[in-house]
Amino acid sequence: MISPSGEFGIQAEGWVPLHATVEGWVESLALAHHASTWAEQVTKLVGDDVDGIELNGYAPVREVKGLADTWWRGPDSLVALYSGEAASLDFPRGRIAVIYSGLDEWGLRGGVDDDG
Repeated sequence: MISPSGEFGIQAEGWVPLHATVEGWVESLALAHHASTWAEQVTKLVGDDVDGIELNGYAPVREVKGLADTWWRGPDSLVALYSGEAASLDFPRGRIAVIYSGLDEWGLRGGVDDDG
């Protein structure tokens, strides 16, 4: 759903904004496709295993305008954290992280510079 203020989110048992804008959500979809194409390895973690992800040295990917669902860029990997659906359903074990590792500069940025 889209909120009156333009946030893209999910409405289940409660409203949870996933991205600040619809454009951010589209960027997230495009980044997932790009990362899955170029990553040497893709790892999926679910539930409490998501808590073990260490994001020191990672920066938020601003283009996705993430709120409940966020992306992080590291030296050779991208990490997508999906917690919006779990929050909307009050089901913390439904959180998902996808780690796209083994990415080179093209895989990390796809032509986007640090200024977004």
